Amino acid sequence: MDEDRIKGATTNIGGKVKDAAGDLLGDNKLQAEGKTDQASGQLQNAYGSAKDTLREGADTIGTQVDSLLKERPMVALLGAVGVGYVLARLMHR
Repeated sequence: MDEDRIKGATTNIGGKVKDAAGDLLGDNKLQAEGKTDQASGQLQNAYGSAKDTLREGADTIGTQVDSLLKERPMVALLGAVGVGYVLARLMHR
């Protein structure tokens, strides 16, 4: 789990506490701060979740590439040569 998800959840909970305290005390400013903290926490949590998803995807791709290199080294070599050729052609235009 990404650190941003933990921080986001913590900020969100703190915001809920501030919101409830502001409501209980009739303090609109405290209540607004609580709602802002909740929104901030939710955004940070979503950011951490996106980072987790990207990290998992990169791990999956890395595993697949590693498997291809071990199981079919010639196919991997031909693929690398093909990519190199295309990049060289694009750079010389």
